[in-house]
Amino acid sequence: MAPARAALVTGGGRGIGRAIALRLAADGADCAITYRAQPEAARAVVAEIEALGRRAVALPLALEEPAQVPGVVAKAIETFGRLDVLVPNAAATAFRPLLEQKPHNVQKTFAISVDSFVAAVQHAAPAMADGGRIVVVSGIDSHQAMTGHGVLGAAKAAMESLVRSLALELGPRGITVNAVSPGLLDTASSRLYFERGLHVDWAAASARIAAATPVRRLGTAEDVASLVGYLASDAAGFLTGQTIILDGGLTMVSPLQRLVEGA
Repeated sequence: MAPARAALVTGGGRGIGRAIALRLAADGADCAITYRAQPEAARAVVAEIEALGRRAVALPLALEEPAQVPGVVAKAIETFGRLDVLVPNAAATAFRPLLEQKPHNVQKTFAISVDSFVAAVQHAAPAMADGGRIVVVSGIDSHQAMTGHGVLGAAKAAMESLVRSLALELGPRGITVNAVSPGLLDTASSRLYFERGLHVDWAAASARIAAATPVRRLGTAEDVASLVGYLASDAAGFLTGQTIILDGGLTMVSPLQRLVEGA
């Protein structure tokens, strides 16, 4: 029997990262997750993974300090004896207008999403065998302007550019590199952004967006995890260098269609 695959998911203690880690574990992978705070939540995810019959470990990591990344990658490899899947998922920023951004906020955002991403790949890829998978979690702010998301959107766009270059460089080794760009998800962070960032009622606004979405609903963390699971699988070996927009079809719809639908 072939040994279990091993995965490393940053920010795996909650939200999308938790859903991804659980999906990879359900698909047969041992999982290392990282957390910045809330160690209790991270330990709970470890217990959930172990309940699925897989090994798991939670590792503290402050991604705003890229120098911490090599040690965490090395610890994951040491724990499982291999590394097959890397999922850079965690992100953070100060959600304010660009003219109000402080230099340290810009630097921190790019350190988390860009500098630490590069460091993780540089130290994970050499340990990956043929069939390795790198799947980045991006976001629609990489290609659509959103209030307060200017710096994070720029960092995510940089990640997507790196995905293409890394796919070219790592492809000859059988390692694929892709990104998932989720649209609006029904998550606690989305609710917080709507209510505190946009000052709109979540229930009413999300209902309007769901009605304008071709599949007539919002996305979930599990939707993202399902796509990551596929991209991390052997079945996705011919798919690389792509950013896949996962938004129920919302961004493909012309604004003119809203007139037809009365949205």
